[in-house]
Amino acid sequence: MILLDPKRLGELPLDPRSREIVEKTIAFFEAKGKGKLRQDDLDRVWYADFLDFVKRERVFADLLTPPELGSPDARWDTFRNCVFNEVLGFYGLCYWYTWQVSILGLGPLWMSPNEAMRKRAADAIADGGIFAFGLSEKEHGADIYSTSMTLASKGDGSFVANGSKYYIGNGNEAAIVSVFGKMADTGDYVFFAADPKRPGYRLVKNVVASQSYVAEFALEDYPVAADEVLLRGREAWDASLNTVNVGKYNLGWASIGICTHAFHEALNHAAGRRLYGMAVTDFPHVARMFVDAWARLVAMKVFAFRASDYLRAASLEDRRYLLYNPLVKMKVTTEGEKVVDLLWDVIAAKGFEKDMVFEMAARDIRALPKLEGTVHVNIALIVKFLANWLFRPTSCPEVGRRTEPAHDAFLFAQGPASGLGKIRFHDWAPAFEKYARVPNVALFREQLNAFRELCAAAAPSEAQAKDVDLLLAVGDLFALAVYAHLVLEAAEHHRLSDDALDQLFDVFVRDFSAYALKLHERSGATEKQAAMALRLVKRPAFDAGRFARIWKDEVFALRDTYRMNE
Repeated sequence: MILLDPKRLGELPLDPRSREIVEKTIAFFEAKGKGKLRQDDLDRVWYADFLDFVKRERVFADLLTPPELGSPDARWDTFRNCVFNEVLGFYGLCYWYTWQVSILGLGPLWMSPNEAMRKRAADAIADGGIFAFGLSEKEHGADIYSTSMTLASKGDGSFVANGSKYYIGNGNEAAIVSVFGKMADTGDYVFFAADPKRPGYRLVKNVVASQSYVAEFALEDYPVAADEVLLRGREAWDASLNTVNVGKYNLGWASIGICTHAFHEALNHAAGRRLYGMAVTDFPHVARMFVDAWARLVAMKVFAFRASDYLRAASLEDRRYLLYNPLVKMKVTTEGEKVVDLLWDVIAAKGFEKDMVFEMAARDIRALPKLEGTVHVNIALIVKFLANWLFRPTSCPEVGRRTEPAHDAFLFAQGPASGLGKIRFHDWAPAFEKYARVPNVALFREQLNAFRELCAAAAPSEAQAKDVDLLLAVGDLFALAVYAHLVLEAAEHHRLSDDALDQLFDVFVRDFSAYALKLHERSGATEKQAAMALRLVKRPAFDAGRFARIWKDEVFALRDTYRMNE
């Protein structure tokens, strides 16, 4: 079974301690129950009970601490963190959020050579501490070039910090806040550690109306000891971007978790509701929407798992993950919005009800495409890889499925956050050739070939590259091409049948056509580009038998398999 059922974890390849963490986390939420979960959300209750559980069971301590600083089970294991991300997203974005911003806050600490601060962070997380990432500012957002936070030398080896930060998760209760700023005298970038309980740290307000605390805080002549400086100069700059590389990947998994719970709830409701003498799920258009939602959700998960393989296999010589990570953040989260919209169209007004987890899902799914760089920002990053991926494949190390229990140390030694144009990729064609027997895979391959021809014969000019609308249209096409490629690579890992692949690629063919039409319609496109864009438009191959099998065996079969404890 591909989609998560918390009460039937199945064959997940987890070591005993990892499985224990996942099972105990599920047990915590199921014991809390749906009613209390929703009421806490409605009342905007700070999730102290969850953080008490995290401390008691050493959850964050084992999942987020390098092995040299923690217990025998401590490591940063991307595979098990994927599973944990999904579980937290399944039960509520606020619970996931405190985990996510702790990951961001820990990034500069684990990347720092400051052993005293690393030990302090390890002790804090073992004591149940959470962490914060002080990067963005009210006036500048995440434009780190323009940071106004300053660190001034006092002449005795210590410093004083002044400035403010905005939209900082966990900023109220963090054991340590990793703060980004500039040296007052040289303008060099710097990361330093701050303590919210120390004088000079002023918590201004919570800027959101939710269970989470997303802080605005100010440092006012805040004292910083010499041994609280984490990184300086280019290392601080690189750490800011490399931390985001680690953190943004998690957003896709939160989306997968949210969508999966919404899927279960929507299917259970629709299958049990009768209109005009028949179950809602007996209406053909309802079955179509459920199958479409299922296909998109399965693709989200399969792609994200495959991207994790490349993240775990990364090295200074193999940085393909720098394309796949923003795709998990951008593509998976936007697909999540589509999934929830499809399900909402089925359950209609039921999706507004305060007793439904779906009501949370419909609200929270909108947040994820907007965090850790907007969709537009991530597409602008992704298109930098287009030429090398599409036209210049090279020999690369083969990457298998990476589910083994291991510490992913490279994530904290990624090196300079530059040189994207030098990153090369393996050939995408063999994966499509392998599944050429599947009708919609073959159709998508035709579309991809036509896109390649368009990019070769009518690539955007330098002037067009400044046209954001045109860039986004091209970026959507490219993103889907890479997305489909990794889904094919992972098909065997997840035992996807030809029927399942055909249904997934039915969606991909339709989406590629829609993106091509957007390119065709863009005012900034040349006549040649517009004409060639129409060659990308294809009608998917429909197979009534395949659709019926997917509906019966994969989708409707999930009816009533999971309901959260009340």
